[in-house]
Amino acid sequence: MCRTSIYEARNNFSALVKMAEEGEVVELTRYDKPVAVIISYGEFKDSTSQETDWLSSWRKEHEDELDDLGLDITPSRECPDYSKDPWA
Repeated sequence: MCRTSIYEARNNFSALVKMAEEGEVVELTRYDKPVAVIISYGEFKDSTSQETDWLSSWRKEHEDELDDLGLDITPSRECPDYSKDPWA
């Protein structure tokens, strides 16, 4: 992993992007504290696809628990009449 300040990164951005394309992770720092990371697009896509796929795998794992139990949950098309007092 390569670690560089934001100031140096601004001056060498093309070289850092090339390093990221080759698989190197580039960590950007401000006052010696990490603030950002430059990674290749392939690594980014892999990490985001794993994050969004967890819901699909969870649904498959729990689909028997999520089955409809025959309850009618369709919303009513009737509008409530607020002029009538339900407690009167």
